[in-house]
Amino acid sequence: MVMFWIVTLLIILVSALLIVVPLTRHKVANDAQRRDELNKAIYKERVAELKVEDDEGIVANKDELITDLKQSLLDDIPEQQELAAKHLKSPWLVAIVSAVLLVGISYGFYAKFGAISEVAHWQQVSANLPTLSKKLMDPNSEGMSDEEMADLTLALRTSLHRNSKDATGWLLLGRIGLANRDVQTAIGAMERARKLKPQDPDIQLGLAQALTMSPDEVDHDQATRILKSLLQRNYVDVRVLSLLAFSAYEKQDYAGAIKYWRGMQQMIGPDDNRYEMLGRSIANAQKAMGQSSDETLSEQMPAASGAVTIQLSVAEGITLPKDAALIVSIHRADGSPMPIAAARYGLGSFPRTVVMDDGNSMIEGQKLSSLDQFIVRARIDTDGNVGTRDGDWYGESKVTPKGGQATLQINQRY
Repeated sequence: MVMFWIVTLLIILVSALLIVVPLTRHKVANDAQRRDELNKAIYKERVAELKVEDDEGIVANKDELITDLKQSLLDDIPEQQELAAKHLKSPWLVAIVSAVLLVGISYGFYAKFGAISEVAHWQQVSANLPTLSKKLMDPNSEGMSDEEMADLTLALRTSLHRNSKDATGWLLLGRIGLANRDVQTAIGAMERARKLKPQDPDIQLGLAQALTMSPDEVDHDQATRILKSLLQRNYVDVRVLSLLAFSAYEKQDYAGAIKYWRGMQQMIGPDDNRYEMLGRSIANAQKAMGQSSDETLSEQMPAASGAVTIQLSVAEGITLPKDAALIVSIHRADGSPMPIAAARYGLGSFPRTVVMDDGNSMIEGQKLSSLDQFIVRARIDTDGNVGTRDGDWYGESKVTPKGGQATLQINQRY
C-alpha cells in the first residue's frame, strides 16, 4: 500500500512539472524580441522598396512615407512591451494554482471513483491469509462465515497469482470450492495441486471429492480409481470409504456400499454418533438387495471372499494417544514377518471388531483366502511411520484356522 502512494505521488509530481515548466519559462519575452526583429526587417525591406520606387519616379513623397513607416514601428513597440509585462508578471502564480488543482482533482477523483476502501480491504485480507487458512484447516473450528470464506478466496487467489506453484494454496482453494459447491473451481484447483504434488494423498482425496460432485460419469469413474488407489496405499481417512460407499450405492452396487460402510464402522467405533447412522444405511442397502435388516454381511461374506473377522481389545491400564493409528496384519501360521494382508485404521475405541479380506492382500498372487491357518498381529502406531516401533503397544493372536474368528489383546510393548 505504501508503494502505491509513492508511485502515484511521483506520477502527480511529473504531471505538475509538465504544467509548471512551460509557464515559468520567459517564452513571451522571447517572442516579443523576435517580433521586434521581424518588424525591423520589414521596415528595412520597405525602405529599400521606397528607394527603388523613388528612383523609378513611382512615388513623389518618399520622405513622408518613411516617416509614417517609422511611426508605425514605434506604435507597435509599447503594445508588445505591455503584452510581455502582462504575461511575465504572474507565471508562478498560475503554475502553483495549476499544480494544486492537478493534485486535488487527481486524488479527489480517485477517492470518489477509485474504490479506495475496496483496495484497503483487499490489502488487509491478503495480509490475513495465514490466520484464515489456519481456521479453515482446524478440525475443531466452528466453521467459517460466508464473509470469511469470501475473504479467504480473495486472499488465496491473490497469493496464487503471485506464486502459482503453491500446492497447499491450490488445495485450500479447491476445498473452498467444495464448501461452496463450486465444481469447476474445486476440480480446477485440485488438478493444479496434483500436478505440483502428484503423490500427496490429501490432494488426491480432495480431487476425488471434487470429481464426485461433477455430473459427468467419466469424472465419477476417475474419482473411484483415485479412492481405490488410496485404499491400496492404506491411507486412513473415513472420507475415502464414505465416498466409495456413496458411489457404489448410486451405481446400485449395494454389496460394495455395505462393505465400505462396515469399514467405516470399524474405523470410528460404536461410540461415535455416526455409527448408528451407518447401520441404518447398511439396513437400507440390505433391503434393496432383498435381505432382511437383521441379516448381517459378516455372516455371508466369509464363505464367499475368505474374509477374516478379528476381535481386538486393549489391556487395562494402557493409555493410548488420540492421534495414534491401528495397524492390523495377518501372517502365515509359522509367524513369518512378511504379512499376507494388512490394513491401517483410525484408533477408534476398544474392544472392536475389524474384518479383512482379499482386498487387503499385500503379496501379488497370494490371497488371504488361500491360507488354511494364520496368526494376526496388531500394533498401535504412535508416530505415523510403520518402519519405527520403539515404544509402540502390540498384541498377537493364537494360530487361527480358516473361517475362524481371531482374538487378540494389545498388551505388550516394543
